[in-house]
Amino acid sequence: MPLTHRLELRQGHSLIMTPQLQQAIKLLQLSNLELAEYVETELEKNPLLERDEREPVADGEEGQREMKSATSDTPIEEPMTGQDFGKIEDLDTDKSDLNGEDGPALAIPRDETLADWTALRSSPSLNAGEGELESALSEAPSLKDHLLDQLAIAAVTPEQRLIAAALIDAIDESGYLRVATAEIAAQLGAPEAAVVHVLELIHGFEPTGVGARDLRECLALQLREQDRLDPVMQTFLSHLDLVARRDIAMLCTVCGVDADDIADMIAEIRLLTPKPGLAFGAEPVQPVIPDVFVREAPDGSWQVELNSETLPRLLVNSRYYARISGSAKTEDSKTYLLDCLNNANWLVKSLDQRARTILKVASEIVRQQDGFLTYGIRHLRPLNLRAIADAIGMHESTVSRVTSNKYIATPRGLFEMKYFFTAAISAIGGREAHSAEAVRDRIREMIEKEEGRDVLSDDRIVALLTADGIDIARRTVAKYREAMRIPSSVERRKLKIA
Repeated sequence: MPLTHRLELRQGHSLIMTPQLQQAIKLLQLSNLELAEYVETELEKNPLLERDEREPVADGEEGQREMKSATSDTPIEEPMTGQDFGKIEDLDTDKSDLNGEDGPALAIPRDETLADWTALRSSPSLNAGEGELESALSEAPSLKDHLLDQLAIAAVTPEQRLIAAALIDAIDESGYLRVATAEIAAQLGAPEAAVVHVLELIHGFEPTGVGARDLRECLALQLREQDRLDPVMQTFLSHLDLVARRDIAMLCTVCGVDADDIADMIAEIRLLTPKPGLAFGAEPVQPVIPDVFVREAPDGSWQVELNSETLPRLLVNSRYYARISGSAKTEDSKTYLLDCLNNANWLVKSLDQRARTILKVASEIVRQQDGFLTYGIRHLRPLNLRAIADAIGMHESTVSRVTSNKYIATPRGLFEMKYFFTAAISAIGGREAHSAEAVRDRIREMIEKEEGRDVLSDDRIVALLTADGIDIARRTVAKYREAMRIPSSVERRKLKIA
């Protein structure tokens, strides 16, 4: 068959990931702190965006404000619609995801509700105030600063000072050297013996035990300072695995002493500091700020409200655009201003849709986990992303993004949204399945209630759970127990005897 050339016209559908759609997807999965940083960046680079400093208006109040763009003779892109958000869903499914319906107005927590969570909402990054300078001046020195101060007055050569600085950089906040001396020597082009020698000098710094490469060395450095590192103690430190297992008989054998001596040595190392670096200042821990509040309504139902403190409130300065766009003389200037206006409108709409989506997902989680909120963890239902997605008409990927790094403040505590998604443990007799988290709580409670030397084995725990209608395997019980860092029955029995 001879080859010929011809023209064909084909029609097809394809999704173009515009920067705006990528932005909308990104906003869904940001935490409230990350969102605040992102909005600050947008405020700095977009002259048409500004922060809304006005007091929020309560739901239902007449004259409720809305963020709108000014109309102009210059054609601009339409603000984001439900169809635009639907494009995000096309990445995974044909199902409609973030629809464009107006939906219920976002509930704003009342003052008395917010007052209950003042401690949770306090954040240095979001509540900048006059105390920032004062707190910075009074901040405790870090371990690195403390070690560098000692290095500054140490009698060492310039070469040793350079090696010491590299070693101090490699010491973590607990005070341990987590990088091999051979690796540091290779990086600096120095003999490993020289690096080891400088490390021994650092071992003489405060706090005692800093720069140790493992727990044994850390404890040995502290015991040496107390002149208690005799040969028996060195042998004892070389068998810390036996100490962890409470194998007193084997310790007596390897150390050549009796049980009383072993008990004295155990008591001695308990007075030492396993992580000497933690006594110094570290990076400040960011407090968890809830995205959603859940409180009981007078009629016994649960009221779900967004935390208005975490919602960025932005306005598009349309008047400024109208004023400066008329005086723009070049096409580049007009294009830049038009892009700024379109991006500002899109961001405002994206933030609004993000908030509505979080509220929708959180409300469905609360509806599904009503038993947990009312009665406690034993009534936590098995739940997965698909169940929530199907209930609210979204895709699993969207629910996954929404629940990432988001927190709900409930009367039972503060929880990450993903906490409520737990695997199902089958029930016996066709009854409703049990949540894996609820089963873990039962196992923990059983072990906590052990009396005297009556220690429950994993097989015994399986039997008790089976009697309660929970179909669970022994290996699953062992996995849950280990995840909760609960020793085995053999180890627990040794601890009770000791």
